[in-house]
Order: sequence, then structure tokens, then C-alpha cells
Amino acid sequence: MKLGLCYTLITPENKMLLAAAQKRGVGLSRVLDSQAVLKLTSGAPPEFDVVLQRSISFSRSTYLTYYYERTGAQVINTYNSSRICGDKMFCSLELSRAGVPTPKTNVAFSPDSINDAAEEIGFPLVMKPVMGSWARMVHRINDSDALAMAVGSKEEMGNPWQKIYYLQEHVNKPGRDIRAFVVGQEVIAAIYRCSTDKSGWVTNASKGAYLEVCPITPELRETCLKAASIVDEGIYGVDLMESGNGLVVHEINHTAEFKGCAGATGIDVAGSIIDYAVSRAKR
Repeated sequence: MKLGLCYTLITPENKMLLAAAQKRGVGLSRVLDSQAVLKLTSGAPPEFDVVLQRSISFSRSTYLTYYYERTGAQVINTYNSSRICGDKMFCSLELSRAGVPTPKTNVAFSPDSINDAAEEIGFPLVMKPVMGSWARMVHRINDSDALAMAVGSKEEMGNPWQKIYYLQEHVNKPGRDIRAFVVGQEVIAAIYRCSTDKSGWVTNASKGAYLEVCPITPELRETCLKAASIVDEGIYGVDLMESGNGLVVHEINHTAEFKGCAGATGIDVAGSIIDYAVSRAKR
């Protein structure tokens, strides 16, 4: 059994995975994405049975995931899953089509069309880049003037991805959201991410939110598993908000950080991931 860990940095999560593998006597070979050489025409046998894809770089992880899958390895998570989860537009569309409760979301491609997209949602709304994490460049837009200013700034950027306007309804959440971890067919842990003066209205831990244990209720389990069903079986961080009409899913993360969850809940998330990878290798 040959397991690989594809990564950009040795993050706390990756240290935990390596330690969990060592504790179980499982070999976990490291693949530093920036140093990888993909031998496209060699016809060599698969290097790994299972690869845990933990690259922070979305571009490198996309190529490496596709390469390892095509050369015969199982990659967790798959190329198809990373494609959907890595683009908020794709993820929102698939959630909606699967009947998963999700905030109203519109996408526009020009300053001329964005007003119609915003008017259909209503203010306040949230503007996000279609690709990105850690709440970077996420803005709450309170009115049409603020929207015009935000669009004007984006139009000056050279990156064409910043000119895809992803607008989402602002959910009046109770000062927190939920991050739940799905491993295979199980919801193994969940936390509340609670806003602070430092984090403001966003609830990402990277922005200063604090963490509390969230009970895994039947509603939470059912909603998370239904959300994860839009992609291939694997390991996901499902982000949810508590609305007046129940839980809504606004994002699924295919390389979710879990150090905070493990610390807040005491659950061995890394151990569960290694156990799952081993079970996949035995299939």
C-alpha cells in the first residue's frame, strides 16, 4: 500500500497527518507540489495507490490531481470535486440543482449586467471572488453606490477572474457560522465559528473568529451529507449558516483546514483522514 501526501507547505494540518500516519505505522510519502515533475509520456506504473491532495495552490493541485488520477491513483479529493469546490459559481449551481438549501446567488460578467443581478437579490448582499479562500476580497455591499465602487475597483484589475461578479444574498446569521467535516459517509465533527470585534461580520478563523463545539444534529448531518453528494466521495469541510428557515450551505471546501476543529472538539480529525485513506487503498 503506497500513500502520498501532496502539499505546498508543511502546515499544522499536514504535520498532524504525518504524525497520525506514523502512529498507525502507515507510510506517507511527501510530494512537494512546487518540486513535482509530471512525466506525461513515460507510461510508468502508478507511483501511489492513494494520494491525499492538500496543496494550497489551486493551479498546481488541479494539474497534479488530474495527473495522478490518469496514471492510476485514487486522489482524495478527486479532480472533479476540486473543480466544483474550487469555483464558487460551480459549487452554488450544483448545490441548488441538488436541492441543498443555499443562499440566493447570481453571477454577472459586466458592469452593465451586475445591477440587474444585484436588484434581483436585494441589498445588502455579499460579493465574493469565484476562486479564493480565507475570506479574502469578500465584501458586504449595502447599496448601489457601494456596488458601483466595488465594481469599479475590480474593473481596474488585470486578473479576468476578478471580473466574474459572484453576488450572494446576505444571510442574517446569529454572529456565527458552522464548519462541519465530512469524511467518507460520516460527519465526524463540527464547530461554530463566532465573530469578534476583530473579525467583524465575517466568521472565518483566519480573520479572528473564535471556535466553539457545534453539536451534530440530525438536520446538520443530513444537510452536510446531501451537500457532499454533489461531488465524489472524499473529505470535505462544509460551511453552513443558520437562517430563519433552517440551515443553508454556502460553500464546500475540498482542502479544508482542521487544526482549529481538532483543538476545539478534541476529535482526532487527522487520524480519521488517515484511516479513511487506508480504507480507500484497500478497496
